Amino acid sequence: MRKGRAKRRIILPDPIYHDEMVARFINNLMKRGKKNLATKIFHESLGIIAKKTNEDGLEVWKKALANVTPQVEVRSRRVGGATYQIPSEIRPERKTSLAMKWLITFARQRNEKSMAEKLAAEIIAASKEEGAAFKKKEDTHKMAEANKAFSHFRF
Repeated sequence: MRKGRAKRRIILPDPIYHDEMVARFINNLMKRGKKNLATKIFHESLGIIAKKTNEDGLEVWKKALANVTPQVEVRSRRVGGATYQIPSEIRPERKTSLAMKWLITFARQRNEKSMAEKLAAEIIAASKEEGAAFKKKEDTHKMAEANKAFSHFRF
């Protein structure tokens, strides 16, 4: 017999911005349990963003996250020996976690000096609807659109 769904963990809001989303982002940014370093990188990158854009760093970050958040994704499903890519809606939890992971992944691949600079550059790009993370979202939506014909195979 299968166990039930895993319980949602309660994440305490970030002490500086009093925002749970910020805390989740920092947790995603963290490597090898080094939360202090992840927090420092995030706050430093928000500072860089504020300096470059003359706007509130947190607002730019929220806008970037909203721009990168996908609405649909494709899932593989085997039907009679053939594998189809079936477009499906994404749960709200997964939407935000995918957006965060994409921002961080593509920030790491950039070639600025420090991680804070890389992250700041990726966030600024995403808030202007450009950059690799935004492109990833667009590609995901294009894939779903292209495979719309198979949506009747839904799970």
